[in-house]
Amino acid sequence: MLHGPKRTQKRAAQLRREMSLPEVLLWQALRQRPGGLKFRHQHPAGEYVLDFFCPRRRLAIEVDGEAHSRGDRPHADAIRDAWISRQGVRTIRIPAREVLHDVEAVVRHIMASTCGDYPSTAFGGSPPPPGGGISQHRRL
Repeated sequence: MLHGPKRTQKRAAQLRREMSLPEVLLWQALRQRPGGLKFRHQHPAGEYVLDFFCPRRRLAIEVDGEAHSRGDRPHADAIRDAWISRQGVRTIRIPAREVLHDVEAVVRHIMASTCGDYPSTAFGGSPPPPGGGISQHRRL
């Protein structure tokens, strides 16, 4: 299991109290344990905090708002995703607007990803098939 130092744990606790609307909506769905899988929200991992983490499937889920496409964020996200990958964890990135548009489709995509049906989207992996997942699968 991934862990983080005390300062990351404190930051994770703060982020749990300050989740964005898309994160709250997705958490409401994931806390129901779809497919019998347990998800953690705002989980510390090294110096990072993962939006959601499924320890059983070693899957990190990141909800990306518009800020993730600006400035140095794409580069920082790539560094972060590479570190997470080296820990043996796959990352999928979900645009926040997709969660707001159709959270059920996002959960279906996540469940398909937990089975290994789709590669990581952290570096532009394949999107789900039409009707089987989120409608657009690209960085904001």
